[in-house]
Amino acid sequence: MMKKHRKPLTAAIAFLLTAGLLLSACTRSEESGGPAAGSADKGGTQAAAGEQIKLRLTLWGAPNEIAVNKKVIARFEAEHPNVKVELQQIPTDYDTKLTTMVAGNDEPDVAMMESATIAFPLAEQGKFLNLQEFLDKDPEIKADSLVPNITYSSEPGNIIGIAPGPESFTLFYNEDAFKEAGLTPPPSKVTEAWTWEQFVDTAKKLTLDNKGRNADDPNFDPKNIKQYGVNPGNWWGAYSSFIFSNGGDFVSPDGKTFALNQPEAVEALQNIADLINKYHVAPSPLQAKNIPATNVALQTRKVAMVIDGQWNTSTLAESKVHFNVGVLPVMKKPATTVVCAMFSIFKSTKHPQESWELLKALIDPDASIEMLTYGTWMPSLKDWYTDDALLSKWAVNQPSRPSGYKDAVIDVVLNHSHATPTGYVKNFNKIMDIVNPAMDNVWLGKTTAKEAMDSIAAKAQAQVQGRRDVK
Repeated sequence: MMKKHRKPLTAAIAFLLTAGLLLSACTRSEESGGPAAGSADKGGTQAAAGEQIKLRLTLWGAPNEIAVNKKVIARFEAEHPNVKVELQQIPTDYDTKLTTMVAGNDEPDVAMMESATIAFPLAEQGKFLNLQEFLDKDPEIKADSLVPNITYSSEPGNIIGIAPGPESFTLFYNEDAFKEAGLTPPPSKVTEAWTWEQFVDTAKKLTLDNKGRNADDPNFDPKNIKQYGVNPGNWWGAYSSFIFSNGGDFVSPDGKTFALNQPEAVEALQNIADLINKYHVAPSPLQAKNIPATNVALQTRKVAMVIDGQWNTSTLAESKVHFNVGVLPVMKKPATTVVCAMFSIFKSTKHPQESWELLKALIDPDASIEMLTYGTWMPSLKDWYTDDALLSKWAVNQPSRPSGYKDAVIDVVLNHSHATPTGYVKNFNKIMDIVNPAMDNVWLGKTTAKEAMDSIAAKAQAQVQGRRDVK
């Protein structure tokens, strides 16, 4: 569900958004004789009995995801015979096209949104209904029914979107690689998690040069590696879990100060860089270009372990590789970052209650069971993780859910997950536009993490605008 490395809004898109706000105050609802935009922002009233209404839904997704969403819509329409849902799939340039729709006063009723780019600029313009008010009134679902960290808020108490489920990071590994090396596989339970030092030591033993020597061998050739011990990834989603594990963050708790140059974050970043440049157990960004996707990398033994999103379980299961999942190594405390897209309801909808019912259908695990068993998605509702009968529907005896999954992924998501920084760090993309080039030099071994973060701290600080999770 999540789109990685999405580009921020361009100036042109921002202009369109602004231009749309300056258009006639006549809203789409008003033009059609309905209530003015925002008139039902407290939850509205349901359509009169027998009234035929139409809702428009925009989203992106892979073909199998779209197919499932079409089934969700068909099921919703069968349960709500007076409602017809028009599905508008936008496979490319989603942010640009949706922004143009907003500028033209042509918003959908419900839309999939990306937290790192378009959602919060629109939220700051007051474009979305507050879903907290629906959760407070709904007899079937409450805020505490949801898995942690899958709601997005523009400020405390104002939820602008709810995800259909979480996506977390975990440690994938090739079971055969461990067996051949005579090593104990990564633990799946948090209470038994490797320390960072144990993780590095294991990665050394699993890194092999073209003559079969591992990185502990004094004759090891780091310039001719045929199997890396680990590919940790070098984008913020992958390394954020370790920043949080080490007690760091992207900004200070009060949101006033850039924090990636603080000791906790610097140490975590340097630890990851050392995997590449000090221990030679992970590929550099240049070397990683020759490393295939996670499922192929593990299958072909280009790497023995990969730190990546749990959504990879689907393709790993299809590849027939002997894989399993372990809990992430711990620096100071267990942590995994939750990343996910969201569904939001535009304030201009003429049918807020029906839009809410559609949103509930879209996040209903039972309706999307195919994607859950396939391995791409995880459920949105907490009881699907804690109730044995519900858990057995998607996470037991499935090729995509190996033996370590329940402890390494489910337990960590429920009890040790951390919200994505795109959800609470204001101006996140502008900050990372400054951070990323500096970190490229760290991954390449040209500078230390401390030197890199200190060198851009002033510029990054100028982009810090606070946190959305504090008043």
